[in-house]
Amino acid sequence: MSTQQNKPSRYTITAALPYTNGPIHIGHLAGVYVPADIYARFLRLTNNDVAFVCGSDEHGVAISMKAKKEGITPKDVIDKYNGIIKKSFQDFGITFDNYSRTSAEIHHKTASEFFKTLNDKGEFIEETTAQLYDEEAKQFLADRFVIGTCPKCGNEEAYGDQCENCGSSLNATDLINPKSTITGAVPTLKETKHWFLPLDRHEDFLKEWILEGHKKDWKPNVYGQCKSWIDDGLKPRAVTRDLDWGIPVPVEGGEGKVLYVWFDAPIGYISSTKEWAAREGKDWEPYWKSDDTKMVHFIGKDNIVFHCIIFPAILKAHGDYILPENVPANEFLNLEGNKLSTSKNWAVWLHEYLEEFPNMQDVLRYTLTANAPETKDNDFTWKDFQARNNNELVAIFGNFVNRVAVLTHKYYDGVIPEPAKFSEIDLAALAEVKKYPEIISSSIERYRFREAGQELMNLARLGNKYLADEEPWKLIKTDEERVKTVMYVALQIASALAVLSEPFLPFTSTKLKGILQLNNLTWEDISEKDILIAPNHQINKAELLFRKIEDKEVQAQLDKLEATKKANENANKEVTPQKDTITFDDFSKLDMRVGTIIEAEKMPKAKKLLVLKVDTGLDTRTIVSGIAESFKPEEIVGKKVTVLVNLAPRALRGVESEGMILMTENVEGKLVFVNPDDEGVSNGETIN
Repeated sequence: MSTQQNKPSRYTITAALPYTNGPIHIGHLAGVYVPADIYARFLRLTNNDVAFVCGSDEHGVAISMKAKKEGITPKDVIDKYNGIIKKSFQDFGITFDNYSRTSAEIHHKTASEFFKTLNDKGEFIEETTAQLYDEEAKQFLADRFVIGTCPKCGNEEAYGDQCENCGSSLNATDLINPKSTITGAVPTLKETKHWFLPLDRHEDFLKEWILEGHKKDWKPNVYGQCKSWIDDGLKPRAVTRDLDWGIPVPVEGGEGKVLYVWFDAPIGYISSTKEWAAREGKDWEPYWKSDDTKMVHFIGKDNIVFHCIIFPAILKAHGDYILPENVPANEFLNLEGNKLSTSKNWAVWLHEYLEEFPNMQDVLRYTLTANAPETKDNDFTWKDFQARNNNELVAIFGNFVNRVAVLTHKYYDGVIPEPAKFSEIDLAALAEVKKYPEIISSSIERYRFREAGQELMNLARLGNKYLADEEPWKLIKTDEERVKTVMYVALQIASALAVLSEPFLPFTSTKLKGILQLNNLTWEDISEKDILIAPNHQINKAELLFRKIEDKEVQAQLDKLEATKKANENANKEVTPQKDTITFDDFSKLDMRVGTIIEAEKMPKAKKLLVLKVDTGLDTRTIVSGIAESFKPEEIVGKKVTVLVNLAPRALRGVESEGMILMTENVEGKLVFVNPDDEGVSNGETIN
């Protein structure tokens, strides 16, 4: 197998450190954590030494912003979300060997030592430059404290460190028409001293390492973004910030400054590895400093430059660290046609999914893998989630396994039968099964997880087709010996599925191994052994691996998103400016009365108008109102309303309107009546 030929035995796998300013959502899972976990599980199954590390990124400016917005401390924010994130990952089955925090002492020490080492070696330059400053907040505007127009794509909501539309890495001073996200003020420029990493000094190395060394094996999106950056000419990048949240700059003159989060965060992979090694009694250094270790970074496309140019330059400058072999960054996942957004609550949050779909972790893993944004942005829809589950996991994988287990118990009390003579069809099916470890391995090793997942499903399809073609439920009446062979072959396929499904469907794999009572069957065994589950072996009774997802469950999720959408629209709606000031005498001229609509009909040839007859207590009068698109005539007859009765009459389409009904919009943007209290209020009562 290719998994065991000329391959390093040691792997360091990193998954992007999530910001602790909010929970994990499906975009994070699809972009980083599901593919990384598939890869780590596969490597362990094929007998490799794996350190799979991650941790909470707790020094991002987004955390300070969240704290300011909620009136709490950054520590309150990170403690809250670190707990939610860590538990979500555990419950979802992400198998980190260590999940750390950048607020941990070991990380502060590691990042500080890194900075001091590079500073002592003269790898930084100190410069006093003009930076954006908010005069109202009395604060320099680093990164996400400033927003403006991206100079590369024109996106008007680019941040001071990055444009999330085009993925470009930026400096705050690059933005066109910048403004402070703290006060909304237009910033000024003020001088301050910072330490810079002179990326231009590393340009030749990066050209050789990336443009020549990884042109063929890195994904086009990763290689292309790196090439664009290098072709533009690399410039010094500040590695310190004027902030009060983060790791203090550990050298003289660094008072009041912290390490730039993108200097500190990737070093979090190293400190997390140190933490793991100390707990497990291992030596951390071979995982970061040995040439026979293969390091792979799993990230989203917005982090490409930091992991492929800035962090490697830092490691190279330090001098004794290995560089990543690959950085298989994914594109973005959208949700129901719109970009995922933590601030707008436009997301499927992992911790909420786990509560609303208990014991269905693998369904989400499978859907996100099948629809992974590996080469382009993709869209998650609840209808596709339902279809993947019902039409593939239930109808193909689950159906095959259930048939096998049920029939084995029905015919043989759960004991694997001795096969009789094998037909060409049987031998062909068994030979096909032996190919799948290599087929799936090849896809995983090339970071084609979507392809690998579909190959796993093809194995389940092979089993389903084999049973459907051989029809043991019919043969049992005429040829019992043949049925023994058919069921034996089907059980071999089911056993292969139990092992090969683990990287993709770990909870299902465990359940299936329990049904088959499989022990110690390995990935290599599938291709090398003729017997995966032996005759006379007892299996347990059938257990459904998956359940159908009903339309009402999907509709509930769509309704929740629709409510979010309307709430966002309402929040973004501009409040109508106050009109010119009036005197009390002006107000007292308005005569508003309680009235009741006693008749209502549509105005002929008018889309928006209703003709109403309203009892005002003074009289019954005609009022023409533009509410026909919101209300049917029969819905509002008998409705109590507020009427402005002394408005000058006005002819509308030949009908004289003698007043105005007071209306407003609710939070969903729907027209509603401004109603008087129904209890004890009579027509004609004045409203003062």
